[in-house]
Amino acid sequence: MTTIPAQRSADITPGPFGIDHLLADAREKLTRVSPQEALALQQDGGLIIDIRPQSDRLAEGEIPGALTVERIVLEWRLDPAGGHRLDGLHPDRPVVLVCNEGYASSLAAAQAKGLGLRRATDLDGGFRAWKAAGLPVTTTA
Repeated sequence: MTTIPAQRSADITPGPFGIDHLLADAREKLTRVSPQEALALQQDGGLIIDIRPQSDRLAEGEIPGALTVERIVLEWRLDPAGGHRLDGLHPDRPVVLVCNEGYASSLAAAQAKGLGLRRATDLDGGFRAWKAAGLPVTTTA
């Protein structure tokens, strides 16, 4: 049996992209929204989707009315043509993705656009920006 030697991180040549490039590329596809704009979209029938882990939601709170979709199943839930999509999801419905600080949500929102959600975006600054803006937050007792 042949074994493949483990590579040290110093031996790995980075690809042409890196996370900074992927993030910048994702954000070029988005019109990111402020907490106030996200609230207005929600009030007009848009969806706010919180992709933070449950532990973060329990520790910091949640946006009232936001749907919770764990990141691991997000693409299946956001595919407007898929059998596991969220109820009421269609290509022209505004969808605002939310993570802690607005990094993972930018990547997820770009993927949502790639799935056909033309009005997908993310919350600039994430949940923490929402909370800092003094907008409503629910907490678990």
